[in-house]
Amino acid sequence: MNNQELQTLVEQISINEFGKSFRHHAYFNSRLRTTGGRYLLQSHDIEINKKYFEQLGMNELIGIIKHELCHYHLHLEGKGYKHRDRDFRELLSKVNAPRFCTVLPENKKKKQSRKILVYHCTSCHLNYHRKRSIDLTRFVCGKCRGRLKLVKKMDGNEEQ
Repeated sequence: MNNQELQTLVEQISINEFGKSFRHHAYFNSRLRTTGGRYLLQSHDIEINKKYFEQLGMNELIGIIKHELCHYHLHLEGKGYKHRDRDFRELLSKVNAPRFCTVLPENKKKKQSRKILVYHCTSCHLNYHRKRSIDLTRFVCGKCRGRLKLVKKMDGNEEQ
């Protein structure tokens, strides 16, 4: 699917689901990483993450388009277009659009493989579980100011 096909799809969904025309631009943005799409307040354009179409298919893409069109139409009408607004939530349920998009399969794998570092205080024997490393020459125990020592690296799946 290219940008022109996406534009046509967005216009069709807007007419069929909302009964209103979409008069701006819709296009794929490859720089989007953590979201399925976004509505731009200044230009009224809609950007879509192409990875969602490639990995999760047409149904997920249609859901994302409906969600962004809810932002679009409510903003142009001067109603509550933010996620927390009642108008937005009511329109989402009316057109059967998801409030949040599904997590991409590649992002699920990344989250599961996180490492956890365990630091041990040599004075009071307190353990610290951290995701990021600590500079042992600069940082000390927060309880007793004793020296810290790296004990082990654990996978995110192991018990602590």
